[in-house]
Amino acid sequence: MKKWIRAGVLALSLAAAFSVFTAFAVQAAPAEEPPALARAAECAVLRQGSTGSDVKTVQQKLKRWGYYSGSVDGIYGSKTKAAVEWFQRKNGLKADGIVGSETFKALGMSGGSSESEGSSAGGYTNADTYLLARCIYAEARGESYTGQVAVGAVVLNRVKSPNFPNTISGVIYQRHAFTAVSDGQINLTPDQTAINAAKDAMNGWDPTYGCLYYYNPVTATSAWIYSRQTVVTIGKHVFAI
Repeated sequence: MKKWIRAGVLALSLAAAFSVFTAFAVQAAPAEEPPALARAAECAVLRQGSTGSDVKTVQQKLKRWGYYSGSVDGIYGSKTKAAVEWFQRKNGLKADGIVGSETFKALGMSGGSSESEGSSAGGYTNADTYLLARCIYAEARGESYTGQVAVGAVVLNRVKSPNFPNTISGVIYQRHAFTAVSDGQINLTPDQTAINAAKDAMNGWDPTYGCLYYYNPVTATSAWIYSRQTVVTIGKHVFAI
């Protein structure tokens, strides 16, 4: 009987020791970050109260495009927030005044997100290629392949011209420059044809021979555009300098 009692006491002692060890191990184990938080950490956001070089870049872009009139100081204040909201509304984005992944893309920035900024066609970044493809798809998806490349070439010719912004995003989002930006079609997802057309334009194919403008004479309402010298007509678009 005494042996059984001693064996029982020993078993209870071992069980108690195992429970203490298990509890300690659970407490000592590092807590895993919730998947939602991990995903959020992968994509930086800018909001009122943010500071730094990314804020300054956003301010510079919005000021150049006419959305922002404050100081380019790298401080995300109420004026910057209002300018971001205006830009978001004009481009079919949620107007929350927060620069997240979609607004970064619309601005032509990576903003520390997982989007690749690696080299692409013609030395441009992958973000540049995708933005140009979006413009081509929005403006000319019903045109021939050559006509789509031509639209991309006009954007790139403007980048090279001293009379226009010197980045692809700056040219595309310059106020009133492209109908697709004004009506929100710039946010449509481009197909592979538009992406290929963007790459061909970036690699130097220019079916317009240096043109800075194009228009559809059936739908154009600006009398000024007719004063530009016509170089070539491709599909429904007239290309001019």
